Amino acid sequence: MTPSQHTSGRTVSPWAVLTVASLASFMVFLDTQVLFVAFNDIRASFPSVSFATMSWTLSAYTIALAAALVPAGRMADRFGRKRVFMIGLVSFTLASALCALAPSAGLLVVFRVVQALGAAALIPASLAILLSVFPPAKVPVAVAIWGAIAALAAAVGPTVGALLVNHWDWRAVFLVNVPVGAIAFAFGWRLLPESKEHTRARFPDPLGTLLLAGALTLVALGIVQSDQWHWISVRTIGAFGAGALVLAWFVVRTLEHPHPALDLTLFGDRSFRWANIATAAFTIGFTATFFASIQFLVGVWGYSIVRAGLAMMPGPIVVMVLAPQFGRLAGKLGQRTLLVPGGLVYASAAIWMLSRLGTTPHYASDLLPGSLLTGLGVSMVIPHLTSAAVQGLPADAFGTGSAVNQAIRQFGATFGVALTVALLGTVTPLNALDHFQRVWWMLVICGVLTSLAAMALPRKAKVVALEPTVDLVPSPIGEAA
Repeated sequence: MTPSQHTSGRTVSPWAVLTVASLASFMVFLDTQVLFVAFNDIRASFPSVSFATMSWTLSAYTIALAAALVPAGRMADRFGRKRVFMIGLVSFTLASALCALAPSAGLLVVFRVVQALGAAALIPASLAILLSVFPPAKVPVAVAIWGAIAALAAAVGPTVGALLVNHWDWRAVFLVNVPVGAIAFAFGWRLLPESKEHTRARFPDPLGTLLLAGALTLVALGIVQSDQWHWISVRTIGAFGAGALVLAWFVVRTLEHPHPALDLTLFGDRSFRWANIATAAFTIGFTATFFASIQFLVGVWGYSIVRAGLAMMPGPIVVMVLAPQFGRLAGKLGQRTLLVPGGLVYASAAIWMLSRLGTTPHYASDLLPGSLLTGLGVSMVIPHLTSAAVQGLPADAFGTGSAVNQAIRQFGATFGVALTVALLGTVTPLNALDHFQRVWWMLVICGVLTSLAAMALPRKAKVVALEPTVDLVPSPIGEAA
């Protein structure tokens, strides 16, 4: 391993770069989950807004993030990964402050979109920076740690959100990003090296980006509103039909455009194709797990919001302890060795919940074992999906490839929320258990699909020689300093 990289005349360890990148990813992925526990508190602040409509504070974020990730990845490759990282960090932090000050649900959704655009710049840029500073042999470990921290942030989000909401209110879950963003900016300015693509390519088709976001929005709208509109209503069918038409337009335009919004040729790589299929399946279940679990613990078991958050802590602890160890194992044996059984472990956790969870609370005997199994499955899967996807791509496609993978994660998160809202429907004391069991069955399916997709991955992941193909150049931001 090369012990250090140079930036602005200073020698910086790649592990210091990993720390800064992980801090930013922790903030972003924490924010994607922390609203799950703040959701009911936000609804209480806007009592005239329905449950389904309020869910757009979650879905608008994931849709905007998914649509913007690929263009942001190209901007990182073109203009410099550090530059885009820093711009994204400032945007995300300022938008978080605006969310905390939002006087209406509509403005909150708007500010969440702005926040998502900042996150879209941060995620692919941070991962591409890591890929540029670590030697090939250490890439799986570095990416696994980055992914584990992101997964941990998403997992502890309910607990952090619960504590913030309980001691202050829902606006605190946004304000907490401000000091974290400031710290990440200070260290990123000094420590991050700059890197760019070798071959300058055109930017992705902007119309294609809008079509992709529009198709996703329409399909999510149909799913979320299905309980109010009914599945066979004109509005629901119209939303699905319009979404399908826009998606078809997007695909046709993508295949014909010289610089498409989503480079479908990347899916010609076997690892990239199947790792992204596994990513979509698993992220639907992963998002649904936390959204539904909070609703179940508070609404069915009668837990306080803090107790519900703390009850979900064992799973994240398992992720924190095991994910780095599994990362080292993946570097030796390949990601498939962990992904295939990991999906089945995750499915078995959902089967446990189906067989054990009832309306009477029994935490130690019923919920705790399921949480531990869930954490084991997550630690075997999520940290390795991005690594499996990007390992076979050329260096100039790192930003774009990682952006596509993260976009698919957000697609999965969008549909995880939408499907949970649709499957739960109108919950009453008489139907609550049946409705939540629908969600648990969906988790079983997601875990099995993840394992099936992972079986198509190569047995041993390829390692790309990164260092000879990535230039380290002075950062314009650093020079300005």
